[in-house]
Amino acid sequence: LARASGSGGVAPAPDTLLAPLLPIVQSIMVCNINFGLLMFAAAVIAAASADALPSFAVGLGDWVQKEAEVQPHSPETSSWTRLDRVVGDHRVTLTVALRVDTDRIAELERVLYEVSDPDHEKYGQHLTQEEVTALLGVPQERAEQTRAYFVAAGADKVMSSPNGDMLTVTMSAAAAEAALNTRLHTFQHSEHASAAIVRAGAPYYLPAKVAEHVTMVGELLQFPRLPSKGLSNLKGSGQWPNSCEAKGCDGLVTPSVIAKRYKLPDEDVPAQETAANSMAVAEFQFQFFKDEDLKRFGDSCHRSVKVDHVIGEERQSGGVESELDIEYIKAVAPEIPLTVIYNGQYSLLNWTNQINSLESPPLVHSVSYGNDEAQQTSTEYMLTCNIAFMKAGARGVSILFASGDQGVCGREGCGYIKRRFKPDFPAASPYITAVGGTNFEGSTIGAESAWNNGGGGFSDTFAIPAYQADAVAAYKKSPDANLPPKQYWNSTGRGYPDVAALGGVKTPYCVEVGGMFQGVAGTSASSPVVAGVFAKLNGLRLSKGKPALGFLNPFIYKNPSGFQDVTSGVNNAGTSYGFSAIKGWDAATGFGTPDFKALSALVMSMNDVRGEAAIIV
Repeated sequence: LARASGSGGVAPAPDTLLAPLLPIVQSIMVCNINFGLLMFAAAVIAAASADALPSFAVGLGDWVQKEAEVQPHSPETSSWTRLDRVVGDHRVTLTVALRVDTDRIAELERVLYEVSDPDHEKYGQHLTQEEVTALLGVPQERAEQTRAYFVAAGADKVMSSPNGDMLTVTMSAAAAEAALNTRLHTFQHSEHASAAIVRAGAPYYLPAKVAEHVTMVGELLQFPRLPSKGLSNLKGSGQWPNSCEAKGCDGLVTPSVIAKRYKLPDEDVPAQETAANSMAVAEFQFQFFKDEDLKRFGDSCHRSVKVDHVIGEERQSGGVESELDIEYIKAVAPEIPLTVIYNGQYSLLNWTNQINSLESPPLVHSVSYGNDEAQQTSTEYMLTCNIAFMKAGARGVSILFASGDQGVCGREGCGYIKRRFKPDFPAASPYITAVGGTNFEGSTIGAESAWNNGGGGFSDTFAIPAYQADAVAAYKKSPDANLPPKQYWNSTGRGYPDVAALGGVKTPYCVEVGGMFQGVAGTSASSPVVAGVFAKLNGLRLSKGKPALGFLNPFIYKNPSGFQDVTSGVNNAGTSYGFSAIKGWDAATGFGTPDFKALSALVMSMNDVRGEAAIIV
């Protein structure tokens, strides 16, 4: 007995209005009173629901459920526990993604591939922020009508992104609940007790005339994956000299191990290679850094490690994830200015909005953030993220994501009765570069094997992009792949990761946090290392007047010789099945790990054609 929405959802009638009427309906049904009386009762309830529509929403149509495919939060499969309702005066920030017309999305994708394909005549002709805005062509009235709705609902502030496709809304929790016809709760992480986020504890809705302008409101239903504590405080077993002065780095991966394995140059980088170059790491709730920790690491391991710029909140407080990111992207590329982009909530949409709103965003970004495609991750959410990734790539920005630390099963697990692999997002997005994890095969610096818990596989949502079609086909045809049963995975999906780097528990990284050196593992270590490599490659190109590499995947798949192939290991996460690392591209390690010397020659040998702007509006 709920009122149907205008398109795609059902609006729940308010409990306070329905409760007195439910006994009447039950009596009617039990006593088999005539159908006319039953319909009269239903009409009374529907009228009560309609009367409950907030005054600011009257005349805007019925409630329409957004992200309707997302299943309710389940404590059985989630690492987040629902706590109390958020107090009414608590301030919340919402990212409202406005609808971008389908033909404009297709045009953005076309331009992205043109400026990112080394063989295309428009390679490197990246767009300006203004050109991206013009290409998207989001009508101003779409934004204004949506803005007016949230202002009427009690928003303190509504800010539009420079591209005109996102609104950042700040309002009280009570006002947000009324505007979205939902309930907001605090959720706490089961393993990281200090991590708490605000999310919707029920579906959310918008009035029909507003809903038609909005793709989604984020992140109300998404729950991020946090690194396991089992990946920190690890001991190392490596049989190589400890190049750091700290005894705690014995047997662990250090900057010199990375430099030797990935063939980084020993000599100082000329100043011209740092001009206009930049890189960044993304950090989320309470993952700050201490300058003292960074200096202690740098002094011990003989690297210049410092943060040059911070976007967002800054506190002198050490976090394992943040200091891992900073210490190792700078271990690889100490000469390149580093920006930390901090987001107080675990909001990927807020982060993408932050970087796309910058007039001159850092050229390379490393992000250790992820979730399962199937868990609280709607098609609308992934589409919105993909548009943001494409916008960044079209502007010449490289985005690298860690591929995940739970093998093929993801955070949700593969299941028992109906077994199915769980691909990761954003790692499985076609518009970012996914970085998997490896271990050394032996106890010395040398050949690597796939880490059994490294994320990899095939998307259940996105088709195989053209740039990797041949590589994926070759993998699936190879008898060495020993592919898992077909019912476990989607053979037509985008394959990931694209590349890899050390990250397994056999080869944890030496990280300084809070005055102590400890071993830390995970693809959260792999991603900043590979990001640092590509930032250095950008430096080589920029010093010769060449454009930045931008979206990396078309280059990577045309140049597999720039990587050290990994041909052993399987990412089965200790279960019976996973994807094997074999010669060439595979769904455990991509094309393998970086060879900076080879990559340097490749990026400098490309013929960059500079001509008219790539945009067509």
